[in-house]
Amino acid sequence: MKKPVAEFFGTFALVFFGCGAAVIAGMGAGSTSIDVLGIAFAFGLAIVAMAYGIGPVSGCHVNPAVSFGVLLAGR
Repeated sequence: MKKPVAEFFGTFALVFFGCGAAVIAGMGAGSTSIDVLGIAFAFGLAIVAMAYGIGPVSGCHVNPAVSFGVLLAGR
């Protein structure tokens, strides 16, 4: 049960931070707007943080399609 929970948490963090940064960037100009580099950093730092955080637990696929495929394969 640890592996699915870790994968859920990792996927949630990636979507929350990466897509959240993209939403903030699309809101327009101003002091809170970020550019493409900021979005890339948000996705990259989320992946690195999850790789260190949940990598030893589940392998850190952070991709629901891969996690589902591994589940179907029984590994």
